[in-house]
Formats: sequence, C-alpha cells, structure tokens
Amino acid sequence: MAARLFSGGFATGAATSFALYSIFAYVVKPEPEYKKEGAPQKLKDVKLKDLLKYGVPEKGPDVRYYSNHALSYDQAKKIPLWVAEHLTQNELKGPANRKHSNFKMDPNINSMFSSHNSDYLRSGWSRGHMAPAGDNKHSQAAMDESFYLSNIVPQDLDNNRDFWNRLEIYCRDLTKTYKDVWVLSGPLILPNIEEDGKKYVKYQVIGKNNVAVPTHLYKLITIAVPPDENNNQENAETLAVGAFIVPNKPIHSNRRLQDFQVPVKNLSESSGLGFFSELGSDAKFQNLCDVDSCNLMSQEKMELYFIGRRLENATTIHRLEESWKELEKRKLKPDEYLKEAYKRKRTEIEEKDKQKEAHSEL
Repeated sequence: MAARLFSGGFATGAATSFALYSIFAYVVKPEPEYKKEGAPQKLKDVKLKDLLKYGVPEKGPDVRYYSNHALSYDQAKKIPLWVAEHLTQNELKGPANRKHSNFKMDPNINSMFSSHNSDYLRSGWSRGHMAPAGDNKHSQAAMDESFYLSNIVPQDLDNNRDFWNRLEIYCRDLTKTYKDVWVLSGPLILPNIEEDGKKYVKYQVIGKNNVAVPTHLYKLITIAVPPDENNNQENAETLAVGAFIVPNKPIHSNRRLQDFQVPVKNLSESSGLGFFSELGSDAKFQNLCDVDSCNLMSQEKMELYFIGRRLENATTIHRLEESWKELEKRKLKPDEYLKEAYKRKRTEIEEKDKQKEAHSEL
C-alpha cells in the first residue's frame, strides 16, 4: 500500500501534485460539512449573494507549486506554514550554485503580503530556508526558487548555520540509504508560561512589514523502508517517520536530534496541520530513529564540511590557500575527500590561469 501511495514523488507537474496529495492531502481535501441544529439545510434558505455580495475574502492558494518544492503561505505572518520536498539522489547532484541565486520576493505573491529583504536588514535574524538550497543542485532554476522569500523565515543565525544545517544534511544523507525521502518543514509559534502562571503566545515581528519570527521550527521526515531480504511478502515496504520540533535559538553542539523528537500527533496539534490523511487512521509507522541512527554530523565534520564548501567555491589560488589554512588554525585534520577536493580545485584554477595567460598573449 505504501509503495503504491508514495510512488512518483515531488517532481514537477502532475507527478508533484499526485505525491503531495498522497502525503499531505489535508491541504487540498475539503473539510467535512458539519450540520448544526437549526442551521439551514438547503442553499436556497441562505442568501449567499447577500452574505458575500462583494467577494469571498481570499487567503491565497492552499498550495503553491515550484520546480522542486511546494508550500502553503501565511499572508498575515508573511512566512510559510509548511514547505514540502521529495529528496532523491538525482536532485542532490548537479552544477547549480547558490552564489548565482539571490533572495527576492516571490513573483507569485502580492507584495502587500510578502516580506522584503529590507525587513531582515539589521534585524538580528538570518534568512532561513525551509527548502534548503542544497537540495536543488540539479537545477539552477529550482535553486533560484528556493531563495524566494515565500520559502524563508527569520531564523537565529547560529541555529541556521549549525544545528538546523546539520539536520538538513542528515535529510540529504538519508538518500544514500533510502531511495525516497520526504521532508515537510515549517515554523511554529508556541505558547510560553509567564510569571503569572498563564500561557501566552508571544513572538517578535521584524521590519516594516511585520514579518513574524517563529519560536520554533519543525521537520517531519518520512522514508520508505524496503522489505527485508528474508521477507518474501509482496509489497512489504513500510514507512518510517520522525517528527522534530527545534527551538529557534542557538543549540549546543552536543545535543542529539532525538532530544527534539516528538510524536507526530504532538506536531499536528502544535501546527494545526493533519498529516497522512490518505493512509487512514489505522496506518502503522516505524520510528525513523529506530530504523536509522538519527545521528547528526559531528561538530568536527561540520567544520570540515564548511571548509570543503569554501574550497569548492574558491576562484583564485589565494582564496584556495586561505581556505586550506583554516584547517591549521582550527587544528583540524583533513580527510581524504578534502585532500582530493583541494588537489582537484588547485588543478582547475591553475588550468584556467594558464588559459587566460595564453589568451592575453594572442
């Protein structure tokens, strides 16, 4: 059943629509009609034209589709409610580079309901992707769309570049073991108990457009677990799910991902979103952290990862060497991948320099 419902994925066009409907059907599934005692039973008993004579208040499309992600947008808070992705190895490889992308307003959203880059300027908050740029290396167009401000929330800088970044990398690494990985990400604004013992919902807003700063961020990760090799039952593929709610603040490097795991029901209650409605109430899921390790990249490997990115992005020998010297400054030992990346990039830059010299002599 799971294999049937989850085949296809979040590609573009019809494939995207079908996969999104299968997993997150709560978005497009109409609400049931509840009958109340004394309520009109026939449309002719209600003067619909008078009630909404000048139009139905619009909150925008329930789902907005892009090349490699889909989202639902909160026009009042000017941040997404959720952003959905389908990760495979194919999407994670390619020539697309974030240095060619720029943060900008989503052209599909009225500027009145959009955040602006100026809202983030000197706000103390970073522009945090919900669908990460690193998930879109196969296409520069898809990567550019991930920089639309409809996909962005005000995020703590340390959280963005450290714990949350490691969580994003973990999602990508899952594709090395599992063919299909579905990720739903979004912001939360949760209540807090104040000194008077009462609960209050309080959150900061930034910029001229009052962009809401979430108190927490969440990820709902779903993988399709293939049947055991010793299991001869057909269509025995099952689903493993992990729901995580992360505070929008700096998180110490020794914290485990499991520290922030919550039951899917808790995430549903906190977000106001229903999940997996197409699978039925009797659907059984495995715990992602039982099936997989849920181990995030270590702090040392994370630092090596960032140095590796700087090596890959270096355009001159000077910048390449400056990045390499970071290893000595931080007392880090390069792994074989980093050594090979350095050699490859140095050769590439030297070849380009030689071609420039030869061209200038003509």
